[in-house]
Amino acid sequence: MSTASPSNFIRSIVEHDLAANKFAIRADWAKIRTRFPPEPNGYLHYGHAKSICLNFGLARDYGGVCHLRFDDTNPTKEEQEYVDSIIDAVRWLGFSWEANGTSHQFFASNYFAKLYGFAEHLVSRGLAYVDSQSADEMRASRGTLTQGGRNSPYRDRGVEENLRLLREMREGRHADGTHILRAKIDMDSPNINLRDPAMYRIRHAHHHRTGDAWCIYPTYDWAHGVSDAIEHITHSVCTLEFQDHRPLYDWFNEKLAEGGQLERPLPQQIEFARLNFTYVVLSKRKLIQLVEEKHVEGWDDPRLPTLVGARRRGYTPEGFRTFCDRIGVAKADSWIDLSVLEDCMREHLNEVAPRRIAVLDPLKLVIENYPEGKVELCEAPNHPQKPDLGKRPLPFSRALWIEREDYQQVPAKGYFRLFPGNRVRLRYGFVLECTGYDKATDTVRCNYLEDSRSGTPGADTYKVKGNIHWVSAAHSHTAEVRLYDRLFKAPHPGAEDGDFLKDLNPDSKKVVRAQLEPALRDAKPEEHFQFERHGYFVADCIDSKPGAPVFNRAVTLRDSWAKK
Repeated sequence: MSTASPSNFIRSIVEHDLAANKFAIRADWAKIRTRFPPEPNGYLHYGHAKSICLNFGLARDYGGVCHLRFDDTNPTKEEQEYVDSIIDAVRWLGFSWEANGTSHQFFASNYFAKLYGFAEHLVSRGLAYVDSQSADEMRASRGTLTQGGRNSPYRDRGVEENLRLLREMREGRHADGTHILRAKIDMDSPNINLRDPAMYRIRHAHHHRTGDAWCIYPTYDWAHGVSDAIEHITHSVCTLEFQDHRPLYDWFNEKLAEGGQLERPLPQQIEFARLNFTYVVLSKRKLIQLVEEKHVEGWDDPRLPTLVGARRRGYTPEGFRTFCDRIGVAKADSWIDLSVLEDCMREHLNEVAPRRIAVLDPLKLVIENYPEGKVELCEAPNHPQKPDLGKRPLPFSRALWIEREDYQQVPAKGYFRLFPGNRVRLRYGFVLECTGYDKATDTVRCNYLEDSRSGTPGADTYKVKGNIHWVSAAHSHTAEVRLYDRLFKAPHPGAEDGDFLKDLNPDSKKVVRAQLEPALRDAKPEEHFQFERHGYFVADCIDSKPGAPVFNRAVTLRDSWAKK
């Protein structure tokens, strides 16, 4: 057992249960079983990354297994596309549901027949009934948070009539909305979730896995906890909004266990605080609105907080795992500044990303005293902290590209880069002295000091304050570079007047035509680099072509929002 991850209250519960041999009665090879149970009705987001890391991490560290289960009980909103994307996201984050030579991937729809059998069992014991009220009538009788509900006029139907109606529902003999199966618990309960909750609703809809085999579908509250028990989940970890549902979770499982339908020990539900980010919206409704109204360019837009968007942007699985360890697991909701996640990405990318040179806003520079047609090779390290990665050649010639911000005709106070009469060092190259600027051709003119080349004895002779990067005009290549920033300019979008769209950041994406050093021409999709001075970039996994990569900025070199 590895306990490398930071301790938290959930790990304390697991360790206490293991010490007490709470689950040893099952004689299971897995000491614990957790699960990650998404509904396949959309793309996973940053908050799901925390749940994935937590559940799979617990199983990994305590000799258990984590199930990947799709809670696919709503046929009108679920698609195979989402199943595939969730599988890819979990694998990308570095986790697997394969254990002990077996796949532990499941679907709630696997249990439709068993769930229905359990429902008949509860009806036969007088613990569930078919309600024939309209949706409006049920809503009116439900009560409020301070006032109890009223019993349905159909609550005391006999067992035989309830079984007949339920079977007719199952056979498709009733229209949508005419009947619903409800658990018979307590309409006066202060916990509104226990006021005879729905178990089955009629829905004549095609299911992406079971087709038209069913026309009644289990509700989430009915299917979820029972599915956990069927799979012998030991620790059902979920977010705080399900805390009030825990008594219902336990009620269903206890009643089925009492009737000999489920094996003990039963799963226990444990709640933790969900992930709330600044400068981000995680609401599915708001994300759908951003996509459908084309404020972004699809679910994999690098500005969206989806995992497919994060991957395309250049965020890394290692960065997410570091982030989840760093923020820990809490019992109370709190806000995490987006800069914490960005810092985790920088930390990992700084470690693994080779260095390259890109000029994002090119300005031509001509070295007037450098021979026409001459080319020599300068050397630059692939990673300054990793000499074992070696160096790469940088072609040097008479005409170069530099950043436009590295020249000022009239220098501002404290400006140490190029201006007429000033000297700067070309990084990995020579010292230049600016002789002027040709407005007609938009070209900076310079002379170079021949004995000033970096790495030679003469380099130390010249003391200059400015150091700029460059690429050879004859050897560089033009590429599209996308400069992504935060999608929202406010830490809590919509907090002021409820309209989160008003807080969209108009500068969240800028596209430039950059000049890149030759080594970047062959960048492969999803290959990461640090562009010196500019940040960490990735070759886009969709728009890059062989020999013509497109680059996305993952994060800047430092937090550019710290003083905003």
